[in-house]
Amino acid sequence: MLLRIGPADREVLWLYLLTRVGIWTIAYCTRWMFPDEPGTHHAASFFSSWQRWDWWHYLHIAQQGYFPGQSGPWTSGWDNREAFFPGFPFLLRAVHTVVPSWPAAGALISLVAGGVAVLALARIARLHLPQAEAGQRAALFFLLSPCAVFLAVGYTEALFLALALPAWLAAQRLNWPLAAVLTCLATTVRVSGLFLAAALAVHFLMTARTPAHWRRLPWLALPALPPFLYSWYLHAHTSDWMAWKHAEERGWYRDFHAPWEAWKNTWHAAFGHSQATGYALMCQAELLTMLVGIVLCGLLVRRRRWAEAAYIALSLWALGTSYWYTSIPRATLLWWPLWTGLAAWSLRSPRVKTAYLAVAAPLMTVFAVTFLSGRWAG
Repeated sequence: MLLRIGPADREVLWLYLLTRVGIWTIAYCTRWMFPDEPGTHHAASFFSSWQRWDWWHYLHIAQQGYFPGQSGPWTSGWDNREAFFPGFPFLLRAVHTVVPSWPAAGALISLVAGGVAVLALARIARLHLPQAEAGQRAALFFLLSPCAVFLAVGYTEALFLALALPAWLAAQRLNWPLAAVLTCLATTVRVSGLFLAAALAVHFLMTARTPAHWRRLPWLALPALPPFLYSWYLHAHTSDWMAWKHAEERGWYRDFHAPWEAWKNTWHAAFGHSQATGYALMCQAELLTMLVGIVLCGLLVRRRRWAEAAYIALSLWALGTSYWYTSIPRATLLWWPLWTGLAAWSLRSPRVKTAYLAVAAPLMTVFAVTFLSGRWAG
């Protein structure tokens, strides 16, 4: 499906490579401007900027497994690594057999996966929009989004999208076996794969017309298999079927709270002068992004794009029912209807593109420097 590369695809891939050069340039400058040791005369190694926050969890899982030396949630100082699904660490370990450097292996996975993802996103846009430049426009907005740095580092966003977006493209073409297999692989990477599986189920019901179509219904159960097997594995070691969820609660305060409580707590953190300014700013970004998600979901419902609306709604529910909002700006990378919708809007109103680039490009630079310098607050 993605193997045939046409002229429009080559333009998108060229744009992708140019933005990668931009991210790498920011990383190079950041390690000189913000060294780990203040006052030093030597910059850190190039990949030191990429080894931040969640990367260490993926690395430790790839190197040691989930419960090294009989340690686990019962161990003092436990890092709650079981909150992270095994797909990315498993692939990281496999690539490391060829690429000796762990951070280089992670960056390579994201580089290749990001190319697949942006190519699939452009094809989804061209599938729904008649304009020739629709795909390139959606890719541009996506690659210059404020949190686009996470597509380059050793995180799960690029790999998830490299599976989820082709899965959605296959579903649009009613290739349900392929869509189910790709979604199944996506659920090994992030729990968001289950939201995609729900969207596929809605799309299946909306398009089912013939007995041959209905005979493909059992394929839709396949994406539930990896989360079940992972829960079974964790239960065997912890006697807890929801160990991954409880790890999120312990480590990141993602225990259930009513949506209005989560909003209230995040608002207080953003504007109540109770947090450091950097964290308060990130909480403000969380609130703004939640509003963007709600508006997006409303627009999708209004246009009766029920499957995509279900995907966004489930994402918002998962992100908006913890103690406070966490990582919602990052989650926008997974909201492909946002990028195709912005592309459609900009093609109708040319000033939208100018306004978006004027705001998003500086924000992307700020977010990238903040993350790569180790000063990320959310």
